[in-house]
Amino acid sequence: MDILTKEQLETFVCSNWNKINLWIDKEMEHLPVPIYSSVDIRESSIKFAPVDQNIYPAGFNNLCLLDLSYSSELFRKAIDQYGANIKKVVIIPESHTKNLFYLDHLGYLKKALMDGGFDVFFASPDESLFSEQEELRLFSHSKFEITIEKLKLKDQKLYSGDIEMDFALLNNDQSNPLNLDWASISTPIHPTPMIGWFQRQKTQHFDFYESVVNKFCEAFSVDSSLIRAKHRSVEGVDFSDRTGFENLSLEVDHLRKEIPSASKVFVKASQGTYGMGISVVSSGEQLLSMNRKSRNKMDIGKNKIKFTSVLLQESVESVLKYDDMPAEVSIYLVNGQPCGGFVRANSSRGTQDNLNSRGMVFRKYCISEIKQNNDFQTKEAVYAILARLSTLASCYEIKKVTNL
Repeated sequence: MDILTKEQLETFVCSNWNKINLWIDKEMEHLPVPIYSSVDIRESSIKFAPVDQNIYPAGFNNLCLLDLSYSSELFRKAIDQYGANIKKVVIIPESHTKNLFYLDHLGYLKKALMDGGFDVFFASPDESLFSEQEELRLFSHSKFEITIEKLKLKDQKLYSGDIEMDFALLNNDQSNPLNLDWASISTPIHPTPMIGWFQRQKTQHFDFYESVVNKFCEAFSVDSSLIRAKHRSVEGVDFSDRTGFENLSLEVDHLRKEIPSASKVFVKASQGTYGMGISVVSSGEQLLSMNRKSRNKMDIGKNKIKFTSVLLQESVESVLKYDDMPAEVSIYLVNGQPCGGFVRANSSRGTQDNLNSRGMVFRKYCISEIKQNNDFQTKEAVYAILARLSTLASCYEIKKVTNL
């Protein structure tokens, strides 16, 4: 196997763009591909590495309008696979409706689907949103009007209010499972509700990603260390009473021996989302000295989910900057195809820290031009390929939980 440098990898990806994408297409061909996803990618001086993957993305408001328009085309093609006569699409949102930026995301997601030719509705089965009313009228940060109706189940079909839906786009990560008998519903629902955070584990995703990368690197004679962060999985940890801390500390030190001496270790709750349940340490000893406040942040996540499984992940020191702030890239995909992206930056964090935290800002940039038969002398091509490989790993996750 040829040992390429990071710069040689960029040239290789650009020169073999079509061949690489055809390989990924073939790998995805008989797998359940999530209808949309997003992948966070860090770039250091020596490697690129996906560090998080979301099957229920919540940042379509951060895409440039050209990319949003391209996502409309991809949504049209993706949804047409589930029926030629699909017209009415319901988006099932999260329940944190006071987050005005999340409502912006819903507004832009609706626009993408409407521009694809669909009639779009919002509906939720969460009764606590409605009190005695049948619908909830909200306004987003950018003044989109978002009307959420009650999601109803009649004769195994989903309704938004009294209107029957043809297709449901799930945008609720189910860290708190929704009270629906998903198996009894005949209306197509994507992504599958079975891959929500009540069941999904980051540890499993990165195990699958490692397998995908090894297969890819064997096919193209690429060094796998260029496109992944090393990781370990640890079970049976309780941050509240320090159960399993000695073992967790040992695993941190074991991982430290496998990575560059200046690198730190991300300690991630395996079911954490929205940047929650993440600490960064330099040693097992630093983990053991974690104070009560820090342990509390690691113990309970969104919707009071209890963290007991931990992903240890090599920190990838970001060389990307935006207005002199450390930054990372987030790539959005529809049906396994990159459709857009943005830069996440954070002035209150260092180059090896968690940037998906308070103080973060976003910068839009367009990647729609990264299509077949173009000139790809851009780093965005590498980001796009890594995002596709990460999404290929999520296909295996979905296959495992759905037995498809």
